[in-house]
Amino acid sequence: MIANYGFNATLTAAPGMGGRLVDLLSTGLDEGSPGASEHCVVYLVSRSASDPDVVHVTEGWNSEEDHHRTFAGEAAQAIVARIGELLAKEPENTDYVPICGKAAF
Repeated sequence: MIANYGFNATLTAAPGMGGRLVDLLSTGLDEGSPGASEHCVVYLVSRSASDPDVVHVTEGWNSEEDHHRTFAGEAAQAIVARIGELLAKEPENTDYVPICGKAAF
């Protein structure tokens, strides 16, 4: 599968809440969750090396439409609602068109 649409979010958790934020974002890979969608080809949760309360989420999707449709669903909206409770500030979001890359986990 090829990612034709990408999305990156930088989320800053309230002090000491970075671990809880990572745990919540990890549920995005559970059955029925956005990262488990057949249309999601990359779902990567990373923590800042210098600040454990800063978390990055990188996603690659077959299309922008697939991303928006999936995130309009109940499972994604439930995660998004819970994320808001853990944040110290608004997320910084960037969408992009992937050109090339490699992923091995």
